[in-house]
Amino acid sequence: MIKRDITTELIEAAGEYPVVTIFGPRQSGKTTLVQMTFPEKMYYSLEDPDVCMAAETDPRGFLAGLPEGGVLDEIQRLPELLSYLQGIVDREKKAGMFILTGSHQPELHQSVTQSLAGRTAVLTLLPFSLSELKNYKKNWEPFELIVKGAYPRLHEKNLKPARFFNGYMQTYIERDVRALINLKDLRSFQQFFSLLAGRIGQIVNYTSLSNDVGVSATTIKNWISVLKASFVVFELPPFFENIRKRVVKSPKIYFNDVGLAAYLLGIETSEQVSRDPLRGGLYENLFVLEILKHRLNYGKRPELYFYRDTHGNEVDLIIKAARNLIPFEIKSAVTFTPDFLKGIERFRKIAGDRCSKGYVLYNGHEQYTLKGTQVFNPFVHGGLEVYLL
Repeated sequence: MIKRDITTELIEAAGEYPVVTIFGPRQSGKTTLVQMTFPEKMYYSLEDPDVCMAAETDPRGFLAGLPEGGVLDEIQRLPELLSYLQGIVDREKKAGMFILTGSHQPELHQSVTQSLAGRTAVLTLLPFSLSELKNYKKNWEPFELIVKGAYPRLHEKNLKPARFFNGYMQTYIERDVRALINLKDLRSFQQFFSLLAGRIGQIVNYTSLSNDVGVSATTIKNWISVLKASFVVFELPPFFENIRKRVVKSPKIYFNDVGLAAYLLGIETSEQVSRDPLRGGLYENLFVLEILKHRLNYGKRPELYFYRDTHGNEVDLIIKAARNLIPFEIKSAVTFTPDFLKGIERFRKIAGDRCSKGYVLYNGHEQYTLKGTQVFNPFVHGGLEVYLL
């Protein structure tokens, strides 16, 4: 397994806090990350029934067996342990005692913030970033990566994406969904999930999905909340701070792994991606996600938004960096046209001196700087990290 980009942030956080909690989707590499980074620490997975039973039956006795701390994997299985951890770290006052991982966010996040407030650093690990994937193959094509996805096991074992995602759906997503909600009709949920992939990069219309699936809009909202909680999808909020014009205030939906979205859409080859009506949304998802991973891996708050006003003027992605606003347009086209710059130019006029530069990410091979905006292909011109550091 390769060294993950987040490793430095993890080590630094463990040097400052008694507990580090790592959230992320299943199969994103959390277990491997902590075992590689802290090989000397005792490791327990709370997914192991015997371990979970021992910890639940006698939490004080279980933790007494970890005098120097340890790794507790999948802590969402037994969040009651967090209260006992609080007493230990307060008494010992040592940095880096416990490393926790978890796959379900809402209740676990609440338990962590309540029991370990001020005692834990919280990190999020998503599947491989583009810089990490280059350890497996130097030159990736974006449409190829859209089909393959970025889950570590896919690349470590060179698995077929369709078979992997079929198992991932049944083994993890459907099981986690059932654990979080009382799901009575799995077929309706599966239909909803595929339809959601068809809305990738779009503002979700709950009423439309409700009509298509045949369940209430409230149920649709609950299902999306569950997918967000399990790190399957994420929402990109709109930016409307200090913007004078009327703007759209509903979020857009993306997947935490674009390969899963492609699988749900029945896409199995890069050629199919290139011809698919949703190729623009998939391409956009790929790069919004890449920028999100970069910020999380380097310990930065996401601070990612999109901009759209009621006249249809839009910028695909806005990064808020202190007072500065950095707009990105993301286009799957191979040929650059000046129209790619229009959204950024309009946004600059509205944002004023807060927006001094911008970027267009596209699928061509030429690199330009036009009107203060850099136009490039991250797969050809050095990767996004060069522009995001």
